[in-house]
Amino acid sequence: MVEPERFVLGIDAGTTSVKTVAFAPDGAVVAMARSTLHVQRGEKGEAELDMNRVWEATASTLTAVVEQLGGALVTGIGITGQGDGLWLVDGDGVPIGNAALWMDGRADAQIDAWEADGRADSVHRITGSRPFAGAFPMLLEMAVAADPGLPGRLGHHLNCKDWLGFKLTGVIATDPSEGSRTYLDLATGEYSDDLLTTLGQQAVRDALPPVHTPGTVLGIVGERVAGELGLRPGIPVVTALVDVATAGVGLGVLGNGRGYLILGTTGVVAINHARGAEVRSGASLVVRTGRGDQVLEALAPMTGTPNLDWVRRTLGFSDTTWDELEVRAAAVPPGSAGILYLPYGSPSGERAPFSDSSASAAWLGMSVTTGPDELLRSVYEGLAFSLTECIETLGLIGPLTICGGGSESDLFCSILADVSGAPIHRQNAPEVGARGAAYLAASAVGLFPDLPAAITAMSPATRVFEPDASRHEHYRAVYATFVETRDSLRPQWPALRKLRQHSQA
Repeated sequence: MVEPERFVLGIDAGTTSVKTVAFAPDGAVVAMARSTLHVQRGEKGEAELDMNRVWEATASTLTAVVEQLGGALVTGIGITGQGDGLWLVDGDGVPIGNAALWMDGRADAQIDAWEADGRADSVHRITGSRPFAGAFPMLLEMAVAADPGLPGRLGHHLNCKDWLGFKLTGVIATDPSEGSRTYLDLATGEYSDDLLTTLGQQAVRDALPPVHTPGTVLGIVGERVAGELGLRPGIPVVTALVDVATAGVGLGVLGNGRGYLILGTTGVVAINHARGAEVRSGASLVVRTGRGDQVLEALAPMTGTPNLDWVRRTLGFSDTTWDELEVRAAAVPPGSAGILYLPYGSPSGERAPFSDSSASAAWLGMSVTTGPDELLRSVYEGLAFSLTECIETLGLIGPLTICGGGSESDLFCSILADVSGAPIHRQNAPEVGARGAAYLAASAVGLFPDLPAAITAMSPATRVFEPDASRHEHYRAVYATFVETRDSLRPQWPALRKLRQHSQA
């Protein structure tokens, strides 16, 4: 009798879509499905998702992948997803309203108060990261102010991937990377009661999920949900990490001193350290990886691919393919004819390598001779400048590994190589987050003896974008102007933000 093929699934629940990918033991993608999510935005900075819709999207991708696999044997499921935000359920596991996302800007005004009264310093001292508007404690304070009875109805706080894990297994749990974004003490790996007290949020202590080690089995798929999805009951579901950290696993970046980049809905530049004492920037997001005392230090600028989507729409190119647009942008010489783009388009402002909730996007250096192609290329360059500033802040040197939807652009990878002066390595396979979750699942269910063995066996080939020395020298001058001009405008950002808010009101 011939044994059925054995595959592992990786689920990556992002901000705008959920992907489920089936991987063979050699790392080949054998099935994939995607379901779109629609962020609900409001005039006060709201950015929300219907939690039930996130589960429905995930369920639909699981069903589609299982159908594609036919009679193949799914041996494990790993889950990762977007981080931060406010994902609340009651005692029965029913969502308490929509999830407020990491990009929600309603808590912007609270940041100044936390900075002034010392709460921000307490968060930084204990968790290793400074608070920002989309972080759980900030959003919780906002939500309780609007609904004082909320803590009494709260059963659990579950981050995005934890919510999906609960729906599959019925188990409440998180991991150290997600816990680090709430109240986890960076030094001990335990929730800090002192921080909860300082923030006046002791009422949610019992709602915090237990912290499980990444790469361990969370639970198994129950019979009811298995029947609904077409899965075999009893499949192990494995705890991964928040998407930023899981991407590092998918890229094979586990060792101390190694780093990587992500260009997705936001940008990320990250590096592993043996311990929290080695953190290099006060603006970093710092999370425990679950690999001993190792921490991941990440600068996560809000400057991601929404800038490209915006410029495409604003310039009237919605019906033009990205391939056609990149041909046009590539025909413009480096420097975009003197046009600078400040890529701070997020309603929440910026959080790295500096923190400024009033940060605003802008085109600078334009004249009546400026054309749409120069504006288009300048956005690619602005994103590269932002990531390069983070690279320099963290002291990353040598070849840089990149992933994320924006990295699929050959033009962007070439520009980033020329701006940073470093070779850019890109995997020749999509869905790095789902791949990292699958690596963790493959090792947890025994397909491989450990995580490094799974990475060795399942990693795809990479493509390298080498920097051009002459273009790099030119870009160094443009980059310096970008930073100087941006810094000179920063004092005006609060006034500009107030004008925007007044207009919206």
